[in-house]
Amino acid sequence: MIRYILKRFMIMIVTVLVIATLTFFLMHSIPGSPFNEERGTNETVQANLEAHFHLDEPLFIQYLIYLKSIATLDFGPSIKQPTETVNDLLGRGFPISFELGMATILLALVSGVVLGVIAALRHNGFIDYMAMAFAVIGISIPNFVLATLLIQKLAVDWGIFPTATWSSPAHMVLPTLALATGPMAIIARLTRSSMLEVLTQDYIKTAKAKGLKPAKIIIKHALKNAMMPVITILGTLLAGILTGTFVIEKIFAIPGMGKYFVEGINQRDYPVIMGTTVFYSFFLVFMLFLVDIAYGIIDPRIKLHKKEGE
Repeated sequence: MIRYILKRFMIMIVTVLVIATLTFFLMHSIPGSPFNEERGTNETVQANLEAHFHLDEPLFIQYLIYLKSIATLDFGPSIKQPTETVNDLLGRGFPISFELGMATILLALVSGVVLGVIAALRHNGFIDYMAMAFAVIGISIPNFVLATLLIQKLAVDWGIFPTATWSSPAHMVLPTLALATGPMAIIARLTRSSMLEVLTQDYIKTAKAKGLKPAKIIIKHALKNAMMPVITILGTLLAGILTGTFVIEKIFAIPGMGKYFVEGINQRDYPVIMGTTVFYSFFLVFMLFLVDIAYGIIDPRIKLHKKEGE
């Protein structure tokens, strides 16, 4: 198991390094300078600014400075907000984005699993049809469209929930619903199909023959194995949720990392763009790493197959 974890960890580090390298060279492949649009700056002032931020150095030297900032977790000052460092922006925006993302994942996972289990237990019944119809709708509607509808109906027309900013638990409801509906629908469909397959297995029939309570059979025996496909796609869903928060944060005026990332792109603020990209990439890859570890713990066959192949 330790060898499996170390291998996944090394893959995680290499993945982050590749993403960081691609981000750096793609950003610097764009013609021009972040100071080209600064008003009232002559060539001398612009040259001094570029020297201050090492933009006058050869590209390879800039790349080495960039790698050093990643290794030391110090991404330097923002070009457009010189009184703020990128670390300050990350420290202010990430907790909000993380809170929104985790609330979304929890809602999607719990609701999707419960809905999928109920649909499987009521197979070909009214509840099953309604649950799957809801899942199809949830998958079909993009989160930014759903966010607009939620704002119009629940906030503007009915005045049930507030919109914009992030100052109370009530502000979490609409953006969380907008983000969670799609992943919840996917999890519900996958849980339903997996549960239907598991419920036909011989060990489930044996458990029923032994007189075990239905709740114990479902929770202890069936659900554990039915969750394997859900855990498999959890990493992909996690990526979609965390990157989707950028759009939702913009719609709901949430002061998370999405705000600084979008502003950094518009202003060509290199340190902000590269710092947020690396930080988000590391966080995302680390979460995928945890999913891999959880999968290896739940399914010991992964380790067994690894040993057989060696």
